Amino acid sequence: MVVEQVNSQGIKPTWEGDLDQIKHLVSDRAITGETMLLNMGPHHPSTHGVLRLLLELDGEEIVTLMPDVGFLHTGIEKSIEDKSYEKGVPLTDRMDYLTPLSNNMVFSMAIEKMVELEVPERAQTIRVILLELMRIASHMVWLGTQAMDMGAMSMFLYCFREREKILHILEMCSGQRMMTSYIRPGGVWRDIPEGFHEAVNEFIDYFPPKIDDYERLLVKNPIWMDRTQGVGIIEPDLGLAYGVTGPSLRGSGVNWDIRKAMPYSGYETYDFNVPLGEHGDVYDRFMVRLRELRESLKIVKQGIDRLDKHGPFRSSNRKFVPPPRSALGHSMEAVIHHFKLWTQGYDVPDEEVFTAIESPRGEISCYLHGTGENRPRRVHFKTPSFMHIAAMPMFSEGYMLADLIGIIGSVDIVLGDCDR
Repeated sequence: MVVEQVNSQGIKPTWEGDLDQIKHLVSDRAITGETMLLNMGPHHPSTHGVLRLLLELDGEEIVTLMPDVGFLHTGIEKSIEDKSYEKGVPLTDRMDYLTPLSNNMVFSMAIEKMVELEVPERAQTIRVILLELMRIASHMVWLGTQAMDMGAMSMFLYCFREREKILHILEMCSGQRMMTSYIRPGGVWRDIPEGFHEAVNEFIDYFPPKIDDYERLLVKNPIWMDRTQGVGIIEPDLGLAYGVTGPSLRGSGVNWDIRKAMPYSGYETYDFNVPLGEHGDVYDRFMVRLRELRESLKIVKQGIDRLDKHGPFRSSNRKFVPPPRSALGHSMEAVIHHFKLWTQGYDVPDEEVFTAIESPRGEISCYLHGTGENRPRRVHFKTPSFMHIAAMPMFSEGYMLADLIGIIGSVDIVLGDCDR
């Protein structure tokens, strides 16, 4: 529905949507036509996904910003509730599709907590190595697209070049470059392949000079600094109040990283720092993620140094974990167990659990409510992209329309992570 009114100057303000639905969200000047309402998206490339922003503009200054989400809704949570627990893992890959291992991890941790399933130490180490590699790969997409949005096209090419090496390692382990479903309840899907250590060590040696290149290109670049410093400031108290997490919150100086605050998978045994910003602007969020690349690389090196080449990669509890593939060719008991696990699944107590981890974008958590049977009553994910989009009006209003491109990119949203 298009609503038109004429103000005292004879100007006809026009906007999409029902006037009664939006008039309480915009200023009185929008009703009288003194400001303009403008759609950004849902197809605009700088929205980093299928996101619509309804902007109220006074010239080029943002007066009000109203996010409109749901264009990419897939019903993943309800789909998982209709499946046995093991079959829900591949669906989690499709939420934050730039870091599917984080989604696998938080869902698997919830199941492990519910049924008290122990994960072998070697499996935990494999998880940490791949989670940190995926953090680097995700930051590569963020840095490449953020820079490209603001005119630094060459950064996009360099970042995707480095990301390709990580996707090759993931393909070695799982057979898939992105939707790996590799982390599963009790450990990982299968053991790491021959050549894994060599490939990871090669990347550890290859990547630091590339980070140096990124820093030389952007950190003191006067155009980059002018477009990012003092723009999109997130005040620490407001960031906490709105549920902002991850690098977007740490860029405001808030020292909150779940890997340190509530360690999982043995993160407390790794030596790494948590980079923090001072001003909470787009530039600080950029610097925090840039420094995180080195910290993640430090964790990967510690993990690969302590990773034994032999040992269990998944729990031996056969009630919840399928038998080894090698056993299916000579053991009828293993075939029956495998068949029952994938057709019937396993029962989980009628209880509630909550788990949280540090994804590249911030805190991703899983609430899981069992039924005492083989399907969950409720599965819900709290994802950083949803929280950051909801908080976007708080740190966008008052800035110029051209600044919004950098602001959106700086909080690193993924719409699959928001619309579940």
